[in-house]
Amino acid sequence: MEQKDCIFCKIAKGEIPARVIHEDDLVVAFDDINPVAPVHFLVVPREHVATLDDAAEGHALLLGHMLWTAARLAREKGVAEGGYRQVINCREAGGQVVPHLHLHILGGRQMRRMG
Repeated sequence: MEQKDCIFCKIAKGEIPARVIHEDDLVVAFDDINPVAPVHFLVVPREHVATLDDAAEGHALLLGHMLWTAARLAREKGVAEGGYRQVINCREAGGQVVPHLHLHILGGRQMRRMG
């Protein structure tokens, strides 16, 4: 269900401009407006799902499609061979800023190890 005040829903519908790099029936991918790596884009489902915790069993295909799309775009952007990071933040304490499920892809530089 779309949330009328959700920025990612508006981007997915073309109501807010973004540097879109891919779109299909399930997802939209676009460059992050505040990149933290030379390659930093988001893969966002067209369907409004607030967080990863809000995804239901019926979203399994969508979640897989998000990952598959991210990997394909990482190859197209030339960062797959050297490596890249995929991040899904969940809720405020997990670093999620926009309450719409989204996958960050970061590449083009050495990532620091986590933990």
